[in-house]
Amino acid sequence: MKKYAYNEITLMQYIFLINGTQVGTGVLALPRVLAEKAGTDGWISLLIGWFFSVMASIFIIKTVERYPNDTLYEILIRLFGKIIGKAVVIVYMLYFAFYGGTILVNGCLYIKAWFLPRTPDFIILLLFSIPTFLVARNGIRILGRYSELSFYMVMWIPLFFLIPLRDGNWLHFLPLLKEGWKPVIYAVPTTAFSFLGFEVAFFLYPFLQKKQHAVLGITIANTLTMLFYLFVTIVCFAYFSPDGILEFNQPVLNLLKLIEFRFLERFDMILLAHYLIVVSTAWMPCIYFATFCSSQLLGKQDHSPHVIILLLIIIGLVFWFQPTWNESEKWQTMIVKGGLQLAYVVPPCLWAYSWIYEKYRRRVNL
Repeated sequence: MKKYAYNEITLMQYIFLINGTQVGTGVLALPRVLAEKAGTDGWISLLIGWFFSVMASIFIIKTVERYPNDTLYEILIRLFGKIIGKAVVIVYMLYFAFYGGTILVNGCLYIKAWFLPRTPDFIILLLFSIPTFLVARNGIRILGRYSELSFYMVMWIPLFFLIPLRDGNWLHFLPLLKEGWKPVIYAVPTTAFSFLGFEVAFFLYPFLQKKQHAVLGITIANTLTMLFYLFVTIVCFAYFSPDGILEFNQPVLNLLKLIEFRFLERFDMILLAHYLIVVSTAWMPCIYFATFCSSQLLGKQDHSPHVIILLLIIIGLVFWFQPTWNESEKWQTMIVKGGLQLAYVVPPCLWAYSWIYEKYRRRVNL
């Protein structure tokens, strides 16, 4: 009998879980961030960032496929022993908790700014926490179903970006590589926050039904994320001038304000409300994986109490500190620094170490 038969996920759920974790609030400011670093050549940085994310993803899969039925906690204990293994798991637990909390705060700030300006932050987070708990407490399978359903519910959103694209000016992209490759390379790390999320494959692999398709699935997930970011970025670059896009903090939202119909004036409000579903597929897995780590560290089967505690901690911190946009951006910068290590540096190092470990173990057993 399979170890996680009750919580197995399909290949589609695996793809949409990874894609949902990657696509969060970062896309709303991404075109401006890329324009600051590389001008209208920033879209090239996205392609380079996608390449590195796919390479790091493959290293993750090649590492965990050596131990197909073990979670990351069990793999780290096997490779490094209890003390070091648990220490690394604690790092991942704190990372996902902070990552999920930051996305929650971002979603809260958007809702507060656009819909509920007089509602206290902690009340909005409390409302977010109810569906988060109901989904996250039920494990990977329910998270996978939610991510898949959410993808089908919002896949129509990119179509509306074609409306302002009709008035775009493609001359904004010329000449290519205006200032050479240096600004493009310099902008690549800024795409890290947008592509972060594929590291959840460390936790998803034991639950995947058809593990032979894991590499294909994570590559498709990264590619879907890249295509969405690339499309939105190109539309923003084509519509706004190279200098004009720098005037907007979230140019994607300003672009959506331009979409009007005779029967509906503020279409951007409806679109943003639906986009909240997309954002929820990013914070819910992060909350779950943080509590999954904590429950395994404490040897508990039921992680539900851990979900409640983590959500209460986030709500309490928001009530106490009342974060602003600037503080949220600082937190995102911290996540990028940590994510670059845990998502891009750790996988190849862990793969190399596990390869050496298995070689040595086989030689000792001969």
